[in-house]
Amino acid sequence: MALTVHIPEYLEDCELVAGEDLAREPAFWLAHLMLTVGDPSEDPERYGVDASVYEEMVERLSDPEEPWPVLRVPFEGGHTAYTVYTNFDDANNVDFFVRHHEWGRLGYLGQCGADEAGPGLSWTELTTLAEAAQNSSEGLTDSSQRLLLLFPMLGDAEMPREARHMVAQALARCRIRSDAADKLATVLVGEQEADSEPRWTVTTDSPIAVCSSPYSARHIPLALGITPRQAQALADALNGGG
Repeated sequence: MALTVHIPEYLEDCELVAGEDLAREPAFWLAHLMLTVGDPSEDPERYGVDASVYEEMVERLSDPEEPWPVLRVPFEGGHTAYTVYTNFDDANNVDFFVRHHEWGRLGYLGQCGADEAGPGLSWTELTTLAEAAQNSSEGLTDSSQRLLLLFPMLGDAEMPREARHMVAQALARCRIRSDAADKLATVLVGEQEADSEPRWTVTTDSPIAVCSSPYSARHIPLALGITPRQAQALADALNGGG
């Protein structure tokens, strides 16, 4: 039985359960990417995933009768990034946010689904969180899984040359067929490179970078209202300076 997850600052009247066991299945990774940033009508067989297994995974992730799966990415300074599959009767979304037990609030990265909001991470932040040292007994420990889990929040006009290779490598390590992984990574990363936006900048208001996109929750500093010390700790953790 999956463990119950309690997030005091999150929505009331919803049952949350640890979803890290889902990460063992390549069907989860394909479903996660197709449902958030890809094409849900894609044939899963081309990626080495059995169609029936894929359909079962999609149903699990969108079933309003089931508890909502939560996958966690602990990172530096006691922070944790959360991905929550929210399954209401009339809408399905995937929420992304960060939390620290001292804040008393959540820092929203964004959302995929019926109510889109993003992006929520720069490339530097995404790779920093993927590769951060594991300081908790909870959550995902594999850097490839962490990268793919948070990938839907990526939005950055300044993508490095190695980005496609890193995403393809992560897909293959999560057991997406290697030749298809290369093509999927090209599509996913290529969509980023085709756009001149968004840009990430640090202002005098906060050490935490803000996003130029008006559709991003990070158009204002992440976790607005935390103390200056907490903001600096979060900025350091997001950029590997902690």
